[in-house]
Amino acid sequence: MSYLSFSSVQRHIFNPGPQTTGRTARGCATPEQNVGMVDERAVTELTLDPADWESFRALAHRMVDDALDEIRTVRDKPAYLAPPTEIKRRILDEAVPLEPQGEEAVYEQFLEDVLPYRNGNISPRFYGWVMGNGFPMGFMADMLASMMNPHLAGLNQSPRFVEEKVIDWFRELMGFPETTSGLLLSGGSMANLTGLAVARYVKAGFDVKADGLWQSKLLTVYASPETHSWAKKTMHLFGMGERALRLVPCNSDFTMDVDALRRLVREDKAAGHKPIAVLGTAGTVNTGATDDLDAIADVCAEEDLWLHVDGAFGALVAISPKLKHIVKGMDRADSVGFDLHKWMYLPFECACLLVRDGEAHRDTFSNSATYLQIFDRGVVAGGIPFADRGIELTRGFKALKAWMSLKAYGFNRFAGLIEQNVAQALALSEMVTREPLLELTAPVALNIVCFRFVAPGLSLEDLNWLNQEILYMLQERGIAVPSSTVLDGRFCLRAALVNHRTRHEDLENLVKSSIELGKERMNSLPAK
Repeated sequence: MSYLSFSSVQRHIFNPGPQTTGRTARGCATPEQNVGMVDERAVTELTLDPADWESFRALAHRMVDDALDEIRTVRDKPAYLAPPTEIKRRILDEAVPLEPQGEEAVYEQFLEDVLPYRNGNISPRFYGWVMGNGFPMGFMADMLASMMNPHLAGLNQSPRFVEEKVIDWFRELMGFPETTSGLLLSGGSMANLTGLAVARYVKAGFDVKADGLWQSKLLTVYASPETHSWAKKTMHLFGMGERALRLVPCNSDFTMDVDALRRLVREDKAAGHKPIAVLGTAGTVNTGATDDLDAIADVCAEEDLWLHVDGAFGALVAISPKLKHIVKGMDRADSVGFDLHKWMYLPFECACLLVRDGEAHRDTFSNSATYLQIFDRGVVAGGIPFADRGIELTRGFKALKAWMSLKAYGFNRFAGLIEQNVAQALALSEMVTREPLLELTAPVALNIVCFRFVAPGLSLEDLNWLNQEILYMLQERGIAVPSSTVLDGRFCLRAALVNHRTRHEDLENLVKSSIELGKERMNSLPAK
């Protein structure tokens, strides 16, 4: 039997020139010819483990201590700190680091150039968009997950069981049956996209996996104008086209007009199109409004449509006995997506998809390959279930931070924090309505407060400019980080309360500062 020695393979790979001398007919050296061929300068085998474990242990302990100190003192720091040009250039202009700089040197640069200029969402005065803020147990669990570094296609090991259990807890709390399947994903966009993929597979009326869309009728999906932008992106990605996304008018409270939905579905059927799904929303991004999910579920039952609920943050009020009435009817959905890194406060990234029909979920994504064979024994005993629930094969251990945190603090603690944020939103809205120079611009349906600075005699154009300036100054001075939206042509400040660190005094400061900055900037209105 002929073979290649390690040294001869090494020479062939690193110096692949013509080598004919001393070869057999199949191109392999004989054992006799390999004798004496071992390179005396054999390459030392490399590793990324520390050369000095005790020194690295000291550095690692320092990293943990510094991280905890950063979180402990975050209230004393600006809500946002813009990176100076010097820092930006130092990061972006650095040449490729071909040679080592050392662990400690790199960590020192992190402390100086990266950590101070985070985007601010861990601050108690960050209200922008709907952005989670994390907590110590969560980021320590992420560290442990990274240390284990398991591959979450679903191997026959404990990480798989942890993810299955987390999904099952949410299935139960959301009122879904035991037939439900689920998956943890990177965020709400991917969770919602995956849910809509199942809807298309089930409701298209033909084999989407085998035949694609090229001979199909126009498959139509229904959403309100308040639906998150993931819906348009998904229609583009699926090849269904933006024309197939039917926008259903909203009521005055920014919820979907269910009567208009019913009419539009029937009109599309009469025109020869194929309606397949409705996208309901639990907690819209702009105002926090929740569609009448019960009424939408009725329409879906009447018209044989899939109901997917985008519950990015609002779905999680289902874990609160005091607030779950807001999402009444969500338990009738065929699928629901929601983010655990939003209103469950976990570090990025972790979202969840639930699909009522677990078999349909698996059928949508199942695939056969010789390298993914199912065996009765060994590492892949029972298959790799998560590979058949989405498009990703390689997945990280997102479930560990959810599992550890939910066990450590209990669901009731998280429910209490959600209730606290809703109470804070109501308190903020009351502060705004008491101020003559501020006004609410949308009903407070959940945890989002939209408001603006107003003053007598100013045009809509002037007020829009002025409120935009207030937004800039609040952020740039590190006072607070609200985001913005435009409602009925009015530029508004928008505060989303999904922060477990926020206190009443932080909201008082937001109101006070908005008024002061508005007065300050009124003297600088653009000339006309």
